[in-house]
Amino acid sequence: MATSDVTRRVAAIEPPRWVSDNVGLFLVLPGLFFFLSFVAIPLVYLIGLSVTDATLGTMFRDAPGLWGTVFGEAQFVGVENYASLLTDSQFYRSFGITWLFVATSVVGKVLLGVGLAMSLTHSWVRGKRAMRALVILPMGLPAIFTITVWRGVFSSAQFGLANQLLGAFGIGSIAWFNSRWLAFATYNVAEMWLAYPFMVIITVSALQNVPTELHEAAKVDGAGFFHRFWHVTVPAIKRPVLFASILTAAASFQQFLIPFIFNRGGPARANELMLLYGYREAFTSGEIGEGSAIMLTAVAIIGLFMIVAATKGELAEGAHG
Repeated sequence: MATSDVTRRVAAIEPPRWVSDNVGLFLVLPGLFFFLSFVAIPLVYLIGLSVTDATLGTMFRDAPGLWGTVFGEAQFVGVENYASLLTDSQFYRSFGITWLFVATSVVGKVLLGVGLAMSLTHSWVRGKRAMRALVILPMGLPAIFTITVWRGVFSSAQFGLANQLLGAFGIGSIAWFNSRWLAFATYNVAEMWLAYPFMVIITVSALQNVPTELHEAAKVDGAGFFHRFWHVTVPAIKRPVLFASILTAAASFQQFLIPFIFNRGGPARANELMLLYGYREAFTSGEIGEGSAIMLTAVAIIGLFMIVAATKGELAEGAHG
């Protein structure tokens, strides 16, 4: 049988009417399944836990009825867990240090990312492709591996790289994780390392779209490097960089592994970011209901931040330059 005949016969086969009428639904169902499984259902369950007095003890005890099957012996307490946060000094301290971490880390990531991107797109640089591949290499490493390595870098033990470098200049060893602000600085360094490849990718793409004619015209007019950077480069890349900054700010707000692995948010819970605060209340103190309320508060703050940022910063449009 000729190939053309087989092709015509295959093309003549039509799917059932109910299949052709619901193609869109079939395409959406896999994504909807994963969304319900990993986002919607856990979030609804978290909301339910946040209005109970659930603890590690009461949650896993059998109790009659549907409520008992889902929440064990936990009792409904309404908004009591949320009200208790308003009188919890640790909540305010965690809230404040989290936003400070977001602000400082985003500034550091933008400066590092834009600086590297400018270097990698400069005409004097040779082997740009190889260098860009090396720069984004951290994106391919597991976050927990990278954070553990950075913890070793700032270790006060003999092998700590940071202290060895200080020792080369005659400076004594520093207990990085025993000082609140030194520990906070190490958080920022690790966060910058995790996120800078993303900033570099976005910025390099934006820089490649800057018309060279504008730079050449500015040179003819006698503009120096910094003048050209501020008046030509920055206006051309500000929206893509804003797009990346908003996304990485949301990621910084959700940071958990860095403080947890470094020093559990210490010293004395001074650097306990909000997710770590909620985790500690739920699984260290055993107050599952209060921990759920903290986590939901964090989710609400992140959601509000993203809505405001997307509206005021034109997030979607910024992705396209």
